[in-house]
Amino acid sequence: MTATGHNTAGLRIATRGSEQARVQAGHVAALITAATGRPVELVFVETTGDKVLDRPIWEIGGRGVFTKEVQAAVLDGRADFAVHSAKDLPASWTTDGLVLAAVPERGDPRDALAGLALDHLHHGATVATGSVRRRTQLAHRRPDLHFVGLRGNIPTRIARARPAGQPATADDGLADAIVVAVAGATWVGLGDRLVQRFGVEEMVPQVGQGALAIECRLDDADSRAAAAAIEHATSRRCVDAERSFLARLGGGCDLPVGAHAVLDAHGRLHVTGLIASADGATVLRDVAEGDEIDVGARLAERLLVEGDKLLGR
Repeated sequence: MTATGHNTAGLRIATRGSEQARVQAGHVAALITAATGRPVELVFVETTGDKVLDRPIWEIGGRGVFTKEVQAAVLDGRADFAVHSAKDLPASWTTDGLVLAAVPERGDPRDALAGLALDHLHHGATVATGSVRRRTQLAHRRPDLHFVGLRGNIPTRIARARPAGQPATADDGLADAIVVAVAGATWVGLGDRLVQRFGVEEMVPQVGQGALAIECRLDDADSRAAAAAIEHATSRRCVDAERSFLARLGGGCDLPVGAHAVLDAHGRLHVTGLIASADGATVLRDVAEGDEIDVGARLAERLLVEGDKLLGR
């Protein structure tokens, strides 16, 4: 203990081993050390999403395939914290025994294209994305596009974008454009490869996109206090509102969805939500505002009712 009574013992962060995850966890470690003076080491964990690269995310479990093994490392005492991309967390608010202890200041929540910009894609151009949400929103704007799946880390995905002016061949494995999160490309130093960033009104982001989420054991007061030292209140309120949208839809919702929240100058939440049909023919967007995080849940309820009517569910 220091003269001021603060704990100076080291802390451990569980994280995936991808370049993006390592950089994100290193960022959180630096924030915690700066705020508390305590050293932090990284504990690397391989997840189902890292192991299975030949199948779409939604086929191997959807949300949670990048988090369960990292959470297990905290629950069994190998680590004090788990650091995730907030967009990877499942719809449920908590995992038994864990608490979402902090959300640091959020990065850029937008989606982007590498390769060619949307207006430069020829009729029938190939766009690669592993996200049904991204695919449906682009298909709604450009039903002529041809979509293919995309897995792997950010550098691998961006490498799939065909260089401008390079003719396509049947076996080159490249796409005319690929879709990635701006934050992900920025974390790994590839932001300069992005040719178009979509406003959140153009392409509603995934819940929690651009934000990091830090989990601790529910009964670990020491780690929870260290995490609280790097909480960013505005980012936390916005992410919680978005997660309330997702939680209301529930894990059984099989439609592409997205949500993004902002705080206005008066501290009032404004949440944009999206529900779409899988083919992109129907895309429902709406906005709700309120002071409490359940504004997201109320927006989800409204969109579900509207969606049931239009989709005949």
